Amino acid sequence: MDDLNDHRATSLRLGEVLGALSYALDLTEGQPAGHCIRCCYIGMEIGRELQLSPEQARGLYYTLLLKDLGCSSNAARICELYLNDDIAIKHDFKLLDGSLLQVLSFVLSHTGPQSGLSQRFRALQNILQNGTKLARDVIETRCVRGAEIARKIRFDETVAEGIKNLDEHWDGSGKPGAIKGYSIPLYSRIALLAQVVDVFQMAGGSEAARREVKKRTASWFDPALAKIFERISQRQAFWTALNSAKLQRDIFDLEPAMHVTQVDEDYLDDIATGFAQVVDLKSPYTAGHSERVTAYTDIISRVLKFPEERRRWLRRAALLHDIGKLGVSNAILDKPGQLTASEWVIVKQHPTQTERILSRVKAFENLAAVAGAHHERLDGKGYPKGLKGDEIRLESRILAVADIFDALTAKRPYRSAMTVPLAFETMDKMEGVHIDANCLRALKQGFDSLVAVPADTKHK
Repeated sequence: MDDLNDHRATSLRLGEVLGALSYALDLTEGQPAGHCIRCCYIGMEIGRELQLSPEQARGLYYTLLLKDLGCSSNAARICELYLNDDIAIKHDFKLLDGSLLQVLSFVLSHTGPQSGLSQRFRALQNILQNGTKLARDVIETRCVRGAEIARKIRFDETVAEGIKNLDEHWDGSGKPGAIKGYSIPLYSRIALLAQVVDVFQMAGGSEAARREVKKRTASWFDPALAKIFERISQRQAFWTALNSAKLQRDIFDLEPAMHVTQVDEDYLDDIATGFAQVVDLKSPYTAGHSERVTAYTDIISRVLKFPEERRRWLRRAALLHDIGKLGVSNAILDKPGQLTASEWVIVKQHPTQTERILSRVKAFENLAAVAGAHHERLDGKGYPKGLKGDEIRLESRILAVADIFDALTAKRPYRSAMTVPLAFETMDKMEGVHIDANCLRALKQGFDSLVAVPADTKHK
């Protein structure tokens, strides 16, 4: 591949990769772009005042960037409980201080606004009667899944536990474990404080953030950390840097110098696999989708005799092709009926978001355009750019065939899964108009080869 050598993982820093991909986590939490980056800056400034060791600073740095790793795993449940847009729910919920009056008002105003009266009443009754348990379960899902993914992308228990305990409060009123005081990991205490600071400074400015920290000190926040933040917040340079256009680049330079991790090809594969899991956790109907698309993509590229290096590169594109879907509400993704015109507009934005996110990673710059074109059609009627014919790269055509095949053979909210023969029969009608005939032929050939191998030798 003529441009592959420019995008290998050589001299690529871990902070750069994770900082760029953290923008995907911002999408599913409904936060303004750069939320995790800003939290990292806030938290690292607190860590600097604490004079953390280089090893501690490293753990804090990655906890802050990855604090929302599990955020997609509770999206479907939140949407189901509130009968509402999960992304909007998450955004607005972060503005609550946990007081009974605020929570009650939130539940009444956010539950089933577009639903029928009886359906809305049942949802409200469920939340009001079982709210404590439901909230604990939702938060526990997010925290546990986030910690699991952190471990899978090679982080130690201090980072995993920092993510797992993000929503615990100093006075024990947090969730899911109701642990309190110094029993809460330091990384979690700092991350929660940083999160609230950014949410409120983005919503109402620096004074709003300072007021909220004072209000929650000794209930949500470690008083000693709150005092450090109060001191830092007096510096205008802190707020200027926090809202600087070059903050993303500055955050990469904050990666603790003595522990800068260089990302090799194997590690880049692990990171891509971890973020693919974040994507697939968002909906019960997409569980395993990215990994299956990757497998089908690899079958096609093998039959087409791609060299191994090129196949590896394309597998990463397949793993991350739907990362932009983290910005689509589950009210749309899991809708059992036909989408409205406005809902389709939102869905069609996800490849553009995929390309934007992946373009932030130097090693993924060229891969981003390939992944972002997986819904283009040969006749030019695809999206988001309406590319046609030779304007669509072969790699994107391969992804398109793999993606459609998995969509047809997996269960969806609006239909049952198709058998493989029926899926191929359906795709035959798309040849030359929607999808590339050679890529479809390669997928069929690859399946035929798998079937031809005796069952007891397939996995040897």
